[in-house]
Amino acid sequence: MPTIKTIDPVTRLEGHLKIEVTVDLVNGVQQVVDARATGTLFRGFENMLINRHPWDAQHVTQRICGVCPVSHATAAVLAADAAAKVTAPTNGRIMRNLILAANFIQSHILHFYHLAALDYVDGPAMPPWQPSWAADKRLPAATNTALVNHYVAALAMRRKAHEMGAVFGGRMPDPPVFIAGGVTAPLTAAMVTKYRSYLTELTTFVNSTYAPDVQALGAAYSDYGAIGRGYGNLLAYGVFPQDAAGTNLTLKRGYILNGNVAGKQTLDPNQITEHVTSSWYQAIDGPKPPRAGSTHAQYPKTGAYSWLKAPRYGSNPMEVGALARMTMTDGKNRGVSVLARHIARADETVLLAQAIPTWLNQLAPGQPTIVNAPVPATGEGVGLTEAPRGALGHWTMVGGSKLSAYQIVTPTCWNASPRDGIGQRGPIEQALIGTPVNNLDEPIEVLRVIHSFDPCLSCAVHVARPEEGARIFAVPHVHGEDESPAVTHCHGDEHDHTHDHTH
Repeated sequence: MPTIKTIDPVTRLEGHLKIEVTVDLVNGVQQVVDARATGTLFRGFENMLINRHPWDAQHVTQRICGVCPVSHATAAVLAADAAAKVTAPTNGRIMRNLILAANFIQSHILHFYHLAALDYVDGPAMPPWQPSWAADKRLPAATNTALVNHYVAALAMRRKAHEMGAVFGGRMPDPPVFIAGGVTAPLTAAMVTKYRSYLTELTTFVNSTYAPDVQALGAAYSDYGAIGRGYGNLLAYGVFPQDAAGTNLTLKRGYILNGNVAGKQTLDPNQITEHVTSSWYQAIDGPKPPRAGSTHAQYPKTGAYSWLKAPRYGSNPMEVGALARMTMTDGKNRGVSVLARHIARADETVLLAQAIPTWLNQLAPGQPTIVNAPVPATGEGVGLTEAPRGALGHWTMVGGSKLSAYQIVTPTCWNASPRDGIGQRGPIEQALIGTPVNNLDEPIEVLRVIHSFDPCLSCAVHVARPEEGARIFAVPHVHGEDESPAVTHCHGDEHDHTHDHTH
């Protein structure tokens, strides 16, 4: 008999994602035969931007996510540049790249050591390693010990990557320097030297610790090179422009279908649409391109099960992320799997560490970092870039010198999308199909597939509705008797949009 298992939440640090899998015997193997991914967060940042000053977008949208705010700032200013018809000077373009590259490096280190490795490493009997499942921990003792130690070392490296980004960004997260026309920070030789110093230390860690650790994990779990494939469709917008036109990208743009690496195709942004058939949003005249989309909640809604929309390229669900970017960039066939995603992130981090010194050498201290960008009375722009987790797009429209419309399509909307209007599963849902599950009480294999995508649902506002009969309990704080008690809402049932919270 099929068994339905629900993991909620799935993510460790970055918002709530609920996964429901149906497990059954297929040819004598207990495996996933169906899956549903539920984003339990209402997504509505776009609505907060309407009628605001156009240059507010890069500041407001950075607050979508504390892990990848630089990507949102980048997408917002690219859209603003297009609406204002300006081009950032060379210093401004490179400084934007350097701030974003620092964010990529810290995020990839975060993902491997602090979000994914805990699925494989047998850690000490203490947080954050406990509580955990004991299932399928097969790393050699020396490798296991090294990864436990590197978990702590990686925390320091992440901090240094943040500090590196703050050299040009002013602070991390949420650097305030991004604006239409470039960056507001003046450039000095001392800043270049300081950034380069951080990079030297991070490069050593990436080359001597991070990349070898990923390879060691892959050697012990080589079977995961054949688990979690999904559709095999990969899409990348590309990132890190090396020219004023933004056409020469360090990480390339393009897409492939069904794992056909040799069949890389040119990306046409006009082929992007969003479905809301399975999403708690109002549907108006079928799938819409983002520039014509809206974000109006409709709950309850028959057949819907997620607060995420379902982006599609043409009619295709597309996986986005480091694997897509590296496939478009170097053409290497890593396959499409759990292991391939981890390897691609490490490869990308090594590539960036190698590329950054050239960018630093191109900076000209004392030269302009920004050009004047007059606010247009009317206009529109699209900002396509990459977050560490994948393709990120901002679509902006200006009317009366105010933002009249704004839409954002995030990487996790691509990867964790629900079924679309023709019933196709989202990429994570499809990647789970066929995943073997050895122990129904500890479905670690399911978690490993999901975490390989590095889903992040911080880019939303959490909405909860207490159900009838909800009870409220006062839980004393442990930090001091003078503080007010915490309040826990205990719900009588488990709806997709409702969770127990401690405030």
